[in-house]
Amino acid sequence: MKKIVLPLLLLGLTTAGLQAQEMQQTTSTETSTNTNPNNEFNKWSIDINGGLNRATRPFAEGYSFPKFSLFHADLGFRYMFNTKFGLKLAGGYDRFEEGDNSLPYEASIINVNLQGYANLGRIMDFQTWTQRINLLGHLGVGVSQFTGDRFEGEDYLGNFLIGLTAQYKISSRVGLNLDFTMINNFRQNKTWDGSEINRDANADGFNSTLYNASIGLSIYLGKYEEHADWFVPEKSDELLEIENRLGELETMMNDSDKDGVPDYLDAEPNTIAGVNVDSKGRTIDKNGNGIPDELESVLENNRGTDAAAGTGGGGSTDLADLINGGYVNVYFDFNQDQPNAQSVSGINFLIKYLKENPTVSSDVIGYADEIGNTEYNKALSTRRAQNVKQILVDSGIDAGRLNIVGNGEDTSVNKGSSYARKVVRRVTFMLK
Repeated sequence: MKKIVLPLLLLGLTTAGLQAQEMQQTTSTETSTNTNPNNEFNKWSIDINGGLNRATRPFAEGYSFPKFSLFHADLGFRYMFNTKFGLKLAGGYDRFEEGDNSLPYEASIINVNLQGYANLGRIMDFQTWTQRINLLGHLGVGVSQFTGDRFEGEDYLGNFLIGLTAQYKISSRVGLNLDFTMINNFRQNKTWDGSEINRDANADGFNSTLYNASIGLSIYLGKYEEHADWFVPEKSDELLEIENRLGELETMMNDSDKDGVPDYLDAEPNTIAGVNVDSKGRTIDKNGNGIPDELESVLENNRGTDAAAGTGGGGSTDLADLINGGYVNVYFDFNQDQPNAQSVSGINFLIKYLKENPTVSSDVIGYADEIGNTEYNKALSTRRAQNVKQILVDSGIDAGRLNIVGNGEDTSVNKGSSYARKVVRRVTFMLK
């Protein structure tokens, strides 16, 4: 067995050394603003661990294992094909002896194995919440040479290994490992104390299990800044440029006031939602009194009187009727306490009116829809009113002229309609 283990370990060391030498001889040039335009990372590591072991069945009568044995060591050479998957060639050594109330024995086992590794931290996107903690999963097969003081020669075992490795990044060159591995053995002829195993009774399945718990270091080899364990690909300059262009196009095509005219063509990107506009997005106001003609028409129909003529105090009176009648509102997205982009014109109407009528004050009345907790919605409606008041104050309106009212849930619409609920998530005004 020693003739097999030693050459394999030397092969791993030689391969790692050649890879490190090749990386040192390679030079790179960076011609872009991306510090790593080709998303290169180190792939080789040397993993060194030491710790505890514990063997379970089989034992002959009168023999037992201690709670744990203090001597386990392993050395491995790992190569990552990419940031998620890799292979590791490793060798391990375990020594153990009798536990309390056991007949005396000593034994040791040398293992060599090949395991596949999965970078679970990158697969599960650990990088979104930590840059220091990672998790590796590994499984593989191997062979072991088992020797003991109660039998002559060696016993050769086949192994199936599975384990988890928690990692902590100390630096770009060194990582701390905490590993737990379970080794299931088959084709085993001796118990851990050195007695003969009844092979006929143990022909199927695994003959024994050995657990290893260890702590150690991963030493990362290569010329790049990060190893595959920790590397997060950077977007190329070309991809960033494409994303920026798409972002610009999306911004250009935004229609804040939902009037059918994109913002980049809209001369008035804050008109009241639903009113008619011209081809440049401007509110149609033929008499120039500051009130959209469409709203004036509504007032005429509802009141049976003439609309404002745009001279004297009539226009101001009709604007007050619009505000108190609920035609001027500030709207909010679901569970938000800041006005949405479509509501700028509603605030502008009130600002204009209050500045032109400095003796008038107003209630700022907040509402919420019926989704969620009633008490929470009550507080949400108050926050909405407070935020609108702050906008008015920042626009030059005296805070003493504005009274906050949180009316909570508006139950006047169908709770099951998402469109109807948009109407009641609002702040409205009552002039006094």
